[in-house]
Amino acid sequence: MKTVLAYGDSLTWGYDPVHLGRHAHEDRWTSVLQKALGHGVRVIAEGLNGRTTAYDDHLADCERNGAKVLPTVLATHKPIDLVIIMLGTNDLKRGIQGTAIGATSGVKRLVTLVQKHDWGFGFEDPEVLIVAPPPIRETANSVFGAMFNHSVGEGSMLASMYRDAADEAGCAFFDAGSVAETTPLDGIHLDTENTRAIGRGLEPIVRMMLGL
Repeated sequence: MKTVLAYGDSLTWGYDPVHLGRHAHEDRWTSVLQKALGHGVRVIAEGLNGRTTAYDDHLADCERNGAKVLPTVLATHKPIDLVIIMLGTNDLKRGIQGTAIGATSGVKRLVTLVQKHDWGFGFEDPEVLIVAPPPIRETANSVFGAMFNHSVGEGSMLASMYRDAADEAGCAFFDAGSVAETTPLDGIHLDTENTRAIGRGLEPIVRMMLGL
């Protein structure tokens, strides 16, 4: 049995911008990926609304700093064959960090935490796949627009910067924006078809990385 850890934010949790709830389990990209890979693979969906790569959110009622939580998550679910990291959108939020270079630095920090983790005797180090989230877009939504509209330009740079970071760290890379786009309803989230598209798009590279 192969184990894949999907570490992300609301896009991985499955936030539904149409009904303002959560996508049905079978429509989340992690579930689509799980079904496509079959019974020999277990995909663990570790998504949290508002999670950043490595930055504190002092207004949250839970720990949203991905770098603080990741080591515990790795220890909880080991052995792990592949860690998929899809974060960075919330880094662009006003009052959190706000730049593509900051998000990229945060992703690099997460990769280091995986690669330097104390896996213990007998456990192999997992592969890492960095996924750039679909670019944010301007929205007329007053709440999300106030948080993200100013960072649309920064968000458009994430894919190229993440690709370079993956090359530097010896990781794989996938641009989710090549298969999915965010909804204009709030500028950052995915409707049902677009979240499913990420699962379908990831299947070939994940299958290759797992040797399936």
